[in-house]
Amino acid sequence: MSNKKTVVVGLSGGVDSSVSALLLKQQGYHVVGMFMKNWEDDDTEEYCSSRQDLIDVMSVADVLGIDVEVVNFAAEYRDRVFAEFLREYQAGRTPNPDVLCNSEIKFKAFLEHALKLGADYIATGHYAGVREFDGRYQLLKAEDGTKDQSYFLYRLNQAQLSKTLFPLAHLYKREVRKMAEAAGLHVAAKKDSTGICFIGERPFKDFLSRYLPPKRGKIRRLDDGKVLGEHDGLMYHTIGQRKGLHIGGLKEKGQPGGGDHEAWFVAGKDMEKNVLYVVQGHEHPALQQEVLLADQLSWVAGEAPRTHWVYTAKPRYRSEDAPCEIERVDGKGCEIRFAQPQWALTPGQSVVVYESRVCLGGGVIC
Repeated sequence: MSNKKTVVVGLSGGVDSSVSALLLKQQGYHVVGMFMKNWEDDDTEEYCSSRQDLIDVMSVADVLGIDVEVVNFAAEYRDRVFAEFLREYQAGRTPNPDVLCNSEIKFKAFLEHALKLGADYIATGHYAGVREFDGRYQLLKAEDGTKDQSYFLYRLNQAQLSKTLFPLAHLYKREVRKMAEAAGLHVAAKKDSTGICFIGERPFKDFLSRYLPPKRGKIRRLDDGKVLGEHDGLMYHTIGQRKGLHIGGLKEKGQPGGGDHEAWFVAGKDMEKNVLYVVQGHEHPALQQEVLLADQLSWVAGEAPRTHWVYTAKPRYRSEDAPCEIERVDGKGCEIRFAQPQWALTPGQSVVVYESRVCLGGGVIC
């Protein structure tokens, strides 16, 4: 009987997960692939690539000489991820489905299934790292800062990290593609997937309107309440949004904000009155905040980091690491103060706290 450790790798049909399986095989693990099917509502060729992804997975598995199991977590995805996604939009917030998807599907349903199969570990193609330090597991940023995905993984806990391998932690994307090409994997040049986690890229407004009925309302200027136009539904708009407002035109003389020709940005929502508030100019004071409140806290170490200590935080995935202090943590959430004002802090998005390369955890901006 083999004494090799068994790793179940989540294979998506992309180059990252494929190379993760390749590397683990080279490292001497017994590798099993698992392809997750998580969306069935409108699984058509136009938007959903799952059929082609499965073909790509089987092709990669054939080259690597590994077995693949296909699992269906569509019910779990609908109950744990998509239902929450809709609730957040209905409440006027802008959720991040990738965060939920990782914590509820990839590192919960998938992990539990893999452990039942007798796996010692699971692995994914995420650009992140994990290490054991001082008796605890730490979640780390990836070497490739442009691809780092630790932001989306901040809800992982000690039990999950203890069973997780991230083979791409120290690799750059260009190296990953070269490895795939050298190994004869036809997915070497495959385009990265985008869009909603497991649902794919599709016209977002049309998609959302099938689940949440649109409700037209007024667009008002925040500074004086003047009506500037109409919106199709508050759920379609997010703080800091510039495109799709359809309220071009000049600023009236004497109004505060940007110059005459500056763009309009979403600055707030009144859910009770169904009003969308906008301001003119990227640097408008209403779009700048030094303090945020977050709830639904999740800390990787199992306990909150110390308060009044300098960390950095990302209030959205693409934002720069910004110096900050955690001023308060209690049963209601936490208060984070940034050294410099942050632009367009958005309820529903995650704020993720770091100490150097170590991801400490975070919460949802409220």
